[in-house]
Amino acid sequence: MSNPISYAFKKAKSEKRPALLTYTVAGDSSKKQSLEILKSISKKVDILEIGVPHNTPVADGSQIQTSSYRAIKNGIKINDIFKIVKDFKKFDKNKPVILMGYYNMIFQYGENEFLRKCKISGVNGLIVVDLPWPENKKFASKCKKGSIFYIQLLSPTTTKNRLKKIIKDSHEMIYFISMLSTTGGKLKVSSKEILSNYDKIKKINSKKNVVIGFGITEKTIKSLEKADGLVVGSAICKEITSSIKKRQNPVTNVYNVVNRLKNKIK
Repeated sequence: MSNPISYAFKKAKSEKRPALLTYTVAGDSSKKQSLEILKSISKKVDILEIGVPHNTPVADGSQIQTSSYRAIKNGIKINDIFKIVKDFKKFDKNKPVILMGYYNMIFQYGENEFLRKCKISGVNGLIVVDLPWPENKKFASKCKKGSIFYIQLLSPTTTKNRLKKIIKDSHEMIYFISMLSTTGGKLKVSSKEILSNYDKIKKINSKKNVVIGFGITEKTIKSLEKADGLVVGSAICKEITSSIKKRQNPVTNVYNVVNRLKNKIK
């Protein structure tokens, strides 16, 4: 059976638009509410990325760090995250879910047991921020055997030779980090420059689905719609923080943000 991630990209392409990927932190602002957010946005989103909160999230900017700290404070554990995914899949079994986190979560659990739990709960892909190629080759191979995509990361400074090797080894989806920054940084480079780097990746292998992440907001999303997919995370985490401060419902407010994002790339 093909991975639902592949189908999500096919569907977006048939509608002549990029796939919309959202990133939310599991357990923010509570276990129950993070599940409600996933349910509310699932009709507008092609692929859901769920962040595993980490107490030292080195790749994340302040918005995602704030979300992570809230989730950790609420006592979220890895088994709770698997339960959130499982409960969500009861609601929408075909929507692809990607877990994004750091290798420590996998190492502590044990690779085989972690992948077994991913399979049972319905995880379709993994992004492991601090396990780069070629160190990830063995683990990525285990993922493939379990029909779980291991998503490789590329950046603007990845050399051409390294690009070719990573793309050759990658599964169907690749994550291109738009700029040298933590998540949520203001877009410091032009959309033109980002798309020029994106084109270099696509020229090596046009069949792989390449998504662009980091610095994508309501203001910037339209200019990057040529991509196979676009990831929005910090803008959503920021909305959750803002909703809590204003004592508003994060579920409704996040849905409204995602709806506006989707309308810009329809």
